Amino acid sequence: MFAELNSILNSSPESFKQGEFILVSDRQTDASFLIHHFLSFYLRAGCKVCFLGLVQSFSHYSAVSQRLGVSLNQAREKGQLVFLEGLKESLGVLLQGDTSNGTPALDFLRDPSSGLRGLYDFVHGNIRGSEGRAEDWGPPVLMVDDLSVVLSLGVSVGAVLDFSHYCRATFCSELQGTMVILVRCEAEEEEEESDEGSERLQRGLTHQCSLTLQVQGLPTGYCRDIHGEVEVCWRGRCDGLQIQRKLFQYKVCDKGTLFFARGTSSAVL
Repeated sequence: MFAELNSILNSSPESFKQGEFILVSDRQTDASFLIHHFLSFYLRAGCKVCFLGLVQSFSHYSAVSQRLGVSLNQAREKGQLVFLEGLKESLGVLLQGDTSNGTPALDFLRDPSSGLRGLYDFVHGNIRGSEGRAEDWGPPVLMVDDLSVVLSLGVSVGAVLDFSHYCRATFCSELQGTMVILVRCEAEEEEEESDEGSERLQRGLTHQCSLTLQVQGLPTGYCRDIHGEVEVCWRGRCDGLQIQRKLFQYKVCDKGTLFFARGTSSAVL
């Protein structure tokens, strides 16, 4: 959990906005450090977290969270964390001839045209299944480490946007919880006129969300002391027209990330 980012977002595990849809995106760099932050943040806040790990393993997140002072193993054992390990579960779907093997959450691997209904049912079932013990946890949180990866598996942008819409209706509107979704944008797509790329997915999700954190590399290239820039954009919940933007630079360290206003790093002073 990054204290400087909490200050920028005016939030803490003891006090944070509910009903938020947070979109994290990156271009020509890696924004996964923000996913590690939000995972540790909401676990510290006592929220029930449903994490869809589509590109990284549980052990990867566990190792990083351990350095941030949070034990994912303990959170999962006591029922606070539900973790779908997509890399492992996908083997049961792809390598087994019997369709009863593997979790139904990844049915789109067998038939991409079916959309992400199975994935939504998994999320909905795990959150609804814990309502009887709602007093044990704070507002529910859904996290996805890279939703754009399903596009390369044949799922359409429209199906992905439908999935996020239904999840937002459940988590943000009905349960007053939070969604945190990571998408990756390929620079090559800027010159392509494709209706099914990550650029279109990002634009669609941006219209749905209330907060975006867009991470990109420095326009001047590699720098040892500044790893990139983060544009934080707050959007009005109703029409998205009331927008506030702030730009920060960052440096990822072993046990955290430093954020500072552009041009104020000691490396450029």
